[in-house]
Amino acid sequence: MVIITKVYKSLNKGVYLSMAAYRKSLQIVVDLLTATGESGQEGIKITRLLEKANLPHSRLAKFVENLTGAGLINKVEYNGKNTFVITPKGRQYLESYEKFANFMESFGLDL
Repeated sequence: MVIITKVYKSLNKGVYLSMAAYRKSLQIVVDLLTATGESGQEGIKITRLLEKANLPHSRLAKFVENLTGAGLINKVEYNGKNTFVITPKGRQYLESYEKFANFMESFGLDL
């Protein structure tokens, strides 16, 4: 994960750095789908997904619920534990996102 800080110039005190910029929900979804896709057919456990996404459990649970509801990932019980596997629709979403991000970047725009 890349942390971005913005530099601001105060009228009275010179230059200072703000707090790190937050990721947008779209970027969090892409990060979750990427981590899930990289895990392969065995899937990824919730603890590992928490680490890779760098989110608190309560926030991750909301994203996982939305992703499973949209059919982008599947929840599977594997070895007695819940794991998550990316679906073909999730892979298609990632491909479309990458194409769109490259298109935006070609015009000097950020998502």
